[in-house]
Amino acid sequence: MGLFGNKSAAPAATATPAAVNPDLAALTGDYVIDPSHTTIGFVARHAMVTNVKGKFLDFTGTLHLDGAAPADSTASLDVTMDSIDTGSADRDGHLKSADFFKTDEFPTMTFRSTKAEALGGDDYRITGDLTILGTTKPITIDLEFNGAAKDPFGNERVGFEGKAEILRSEWGLTWNAALETGGVLVSDKIRLNFDISAIKQA
Repeated sequence: MGLFGNKSAAPAATATPAAVNPDLAALTGDYVIDPSHTTIGFVARHAMVTNVKGKFLDFTGTLHLDGAAPADSTASLDVTMDSIDTGSADRDGHLKSADFFKTDEFPTMTFRSTKAEALGGDDYRITGDLTILGTTKPITIDLEFNGAAKDPFGNERVGFEGKAEILRSEWGLTWNAALETGGVLVSDKIRLNFDISAIKQA
């Protein structure tokens, strides 16, 4: 069962637009992303032959979910760029430098949703504005709803997995180095990965 729509909905001729599945209606509300159970990650092609994976360790985010009207759902995310972690201190330092994220000048990356869509089943799409280095561009994130549950501490949780692709050059991230064998050191295309757990607020 999807978060914003019922997989077993009645045919259009007999559907009642105002009717809301009670389970879905119960999920409607405001949520805070739980950073200890959430991953905001990325993948970049390195030297044309392998992938380098990284993530951000410090971020905050909120969701507003509307089970009756998916278009009214929203999402926001604020990421501390100094928290980047690729498993290499030297590489992380380079990414924080003026060649890449200039974290002294631009300490935060933000996302603010502008549109939400139910695609059918457990699949959804969020479009929004991603701001990096002071530049704001639209991106689209495809999401899969993983379910809802009450944890042992009484928290009502929802989970999503998401992915998106961007060209870093569109945000002014243009540093690169040519390879002797042809090609460049760092790919322009970056894959973004989201594994989100969010807690419903009272």
